Parts: sequence; structure tokens; C-alpha cells
Amino acid sequence: MGGAVDVSPWLRPDAATSAQRLFCHVYGRAKNTAQLIPGWPYSFVAALETGRTSWTAVLDAVRLGPADDATAVTTAQLRAVIDRLIMAGQWRPGDPQILVVTDAGYDITRLAFVLADLPVELVGRIRSDRVLRLPKPPRVPGTNGRPPKHGPEIALDKPATWPEPQHTTSTETTRYGIVVATSWDRATSGSSCCAR
Repeated sequence: MGGAVDVSPWLRPDAATSAQRLFCHVYGRAKNTAQLIPGWPYSFVAALETGRTSWTAVLDAVRLGPADDATAVTTAQLRAVIDRLIMAGQWRPGDPQILVVTDAGYDITRLAFVLADLPVELVGRIRSDRVLRLPKPPRVPGTNGRPPKHGPEIALDKPATWPEPQHTTSTETTRYGIVVATSWDRATSGSSCCAR
């Protein structure tokens, strides 16, 4: 059983008198056409089927209000869904952990910390234009000046900035040919760990 979490807006730009509308960030179909449109953001938990299918089953949906902390709401929502799955016998001790895949924008590090007692493995997407930092290199004795705060930069949309990966895997797929995944240990962006 896999799971995906997605915050999606229900857009109502013409409903000027509707209560508690927020401005929802929406990506357009063309590059650089993102915009803010009035609507109601929702957090959905959907079960994804295995194999080559796009079918999903929505397990839960919560409307986010103006004062809601999206990570706190998502934590409570995931905890409730996982508890229901366990009570229904969909997960038992000894089964593989439930894979939870979050969309870009979620605080995956905070979610992992507060859900550490549940049988889940969290995977978070990150935006393709994110910039990550590797750990700062060891300081050479006798070097003058202030030590750097960060190591080399990895701009995900600029492969020329990528150092040699520390981990590489490749898988042969029937539909897409060979898929290669690379990663670096301890690559960070702000306070969140984003690689590996």
C-alpha cells in the first residue's frame, strides 16, 4: 500500500462572498505562469495502486483554514488514516512500512519526526529549481579568514553544478527504458535535509 499526500486548491475565483477563502498558488501549463487564485486549499491522502496504473483511492480530505499549520494538519490527518488502516487489518507487524509520498512544499523533516512512532517511510518531492548545499569542507590548518558556512552548491536545474554522485542506481523499465537515480549524502536546503 502506498500513499501520497497532496494539497490541492478548490478554486472559486468568482465567489467573492465565500467565507475563509485563501489565495492558492497554482501552476500554469506554460513555464513561469504560476499565479495566486482565490480558493480553498485541501489536503488529500490518496492510496496509490502498485504497477502501471494511475488509479487512486482518496482516503481522506481536509480543508485548510486561514490559521491552519499545513504540517500540523497533515500530521493529524496521516496519523488518523494510518490508524484506520491498521485497525482494518491493511497493515500488520512484519509487513513492509507504508510508503508516504508528499508533494513539493511539505516539511518532510518535521513530518518524519512527528510520525516516527508509525510504520511509515516518508519520501518528499522537491522542486526542480531548488538549490542544495553540501557540507562545508574541512578547514585546512593555517587558512586565514572566516570559515565558510556551507559547502559547494547543487542547483538541481543546472547539471554543471552537480558533483560526482555518492550513490547511483539504475533500473530497466518496460515503458521508459533505463531509469537512473543519483543522490548525495547530507545535501541540505535551509533547515531541511533534502537528499538521500
